[in-house]
Amino acid sequence: MTPAADPKTQRPYTIQEDGIRTTLYEFVGQYGTHVDPPAHFDEKGITMDAIPLKQMILPLVVLDATPYLQKDPNHAFSVADLRAWEQKHGRIPRGSFVALRTDMYKDWDTDPERFKRAPFPAWSFETIKFLYEQRGAVATGHESLDTDTTDKMESETYILQHGHYQIEVMANLDKVPPKGALIVVTWPKVRNGLGFPARAFAILP
Repeated sequence: MTPAADPKTQRPYTIQEDGIRTTLYEFVGQYGTHVDPPAHFDEKGITMDAIPLKQMILPLVVLDATPYLQKDPNHAFSVADLRAWEQKHGRIPRGSFVALRTDMYKDWDTDPERFKRAPFPAWSFETIKFLYEQRGAVATGHESLDTDTTDKMESETYILQHGHYQIEVMANLDKVPPKGALIVVTWPKVRNGLGFPARAFAILP
């Protein structure tokens, strides 16, 4: 982030001299909480500006992996874990955004090196396939910097090459219920964009 400047003089704009001030931003698309559109991994996939608006406002389901992390801090959330969640909360509704809670986001400010650790808790590949093929999920999200607990990127590749998008580096999933909320996911409509910081928020009816 740097002050935007007059292209002729290279002098940064100021309120005192110009009545305005503004900022020049330079960053990679996959930065902080961000959207990965299908085109990020698929040459024929849609870019972020082509994701339909109806896929950006969805029922929110939050799967809680934190009970498993005491025994295994790098736990891959399994289909068995998902079925146990459904026994308690009911079947995951078709057409949902399904997010994985690990509470990793709490390390972002307090212990950045721990947040960047690898491996880390995330999805198992079988669970991702199950969510999209058996439960009809529209999109998924997680708190970690990546989808997979391994470096094979199987889950992320599957999601994006099957026409879905995901949100990475989510936060505050511990503050919403397992079911019953709506999620609104937003990002600038950059033409042919391959990823961008996103803002996601929940609405509790």
